[in-house]
Amino acid sequence: MQDNRIKPILFSTEMVRAILEGRKTVTRRDPFQTPPDYDALKGHYRDSKGRLCAVFQCRKDLTTEAVYARYDRGDILWVRETWSPVLVRPKRYIYKVDAERGIGEGVGLPIKWHPSIHMPKEAARLFLRVAGVRVEQLRDMVLGDVLVEGITEADTYESTWERWHQTWNSTIKPADHERYGWQANPWVWIIQFERCEKPEGWPG
Repeated sequence: MQDNRIKPILFSTEMVRAILEGRKTVTRRDPFQTPPDYDALKGHYRDSKGRLCAVFQCRKDLTTEAVYARYDRGDILWVRETWSPVLVRPKRYIYKVDAERGIGEGVGLPIKWHPSIHMPKEAARLFLRVAGVRVEQLRDMVLGDVLVEGITEADTYESTWERWHQTWNSTIKPADHERYGWQANPWVWIIQFERCEKPEGWPG
């Protein structure tokens, strides 16, 4: 596979757990890409180079603007998660989600965890193949969409939705909630994925 079809993606420890348990097969991303004042979706298209984009229209003057997807069908995503090196040779790694579940090397020892954004390629152990990509407004979701986002069903319908609202808003800076939080209903890319094997020639 071409290197430009293998891309990093960050997940919280909670969402990594949901992927490992088979509960999460979808992620909503990139509300910040929505052009200001472009509030109507005309559709999904591919340009002359085959790149996927969503075209938005401004209701004020009917001008349009294309927003390109960060991920596309067939891409392989390597998951960046909270991690720590094991100081042995050959170099190995442990992962916060495993330590929380009482699994793996180093459990019970003092560990300095490193944020997912700093995880090197050779530490990656989860790979996802993108099965579909589309744009929707965030609050178009139904309960089934919440569950495949990895949210565990609570005792009541309302409690399940509250878990999702909190999860989404936790990914947005408090100062940006007015524009990109749950109540703001931003446009988001919906990425459907399935787990796959490590790409051939991957480092480590």
